[in-house]
Amino acid sequence: MKIGMALLAGFLFGAGLSLGGMTQPAVVLGFLDLAGAWNPRLLFVMAGAVATTALGYRLVWRARRPWFEDSFKLPAARRIDRRLLLGAALFGIGWGLAGYCPGPALASLGAGLAPVALLVAMMVLGWWLAARLPARNNDAK
Repeated sequence: MKIGMALLAGFLFGAGLSLGGMTQPAVVLGFLDLAGAWNPRLLFVMAGAVATTALGYRLVWRARRPWFEDSFKLPAARRIDRRLLLGAALFGIGWGLAGYCPGPALASLGAGLAPVALLVAMMVLGWWLAARLPARNNDAK
């Protein structure tokens, strides 16, 4: 059942990205082009996502536990460190250059475009490398 729910959530997320135009790099790059032909479409998609998330969290936190797990699994890390900032910067640079972030890139794989497939392959390689880089203990400084 967990796999079925994950597939349903992924399908709904991908459909939302497609309907919102987020699988079209020109829409994203148009939003980032403040000095040129600015396209506010991404702003409306983000506002809808924030509203949906806020409502969803209010409903989810009322439950004692998730539907298909014994307990909620929350990240233990609460600090903003160098590794997080570097990752965010790399994400932003990649998003600005390619016009894709991970969700829309995966949703766009179905189009069969070689540049998207290459982007996703490099994304997976980056995740694989990041998992193997030693995490330094920032509390020791």
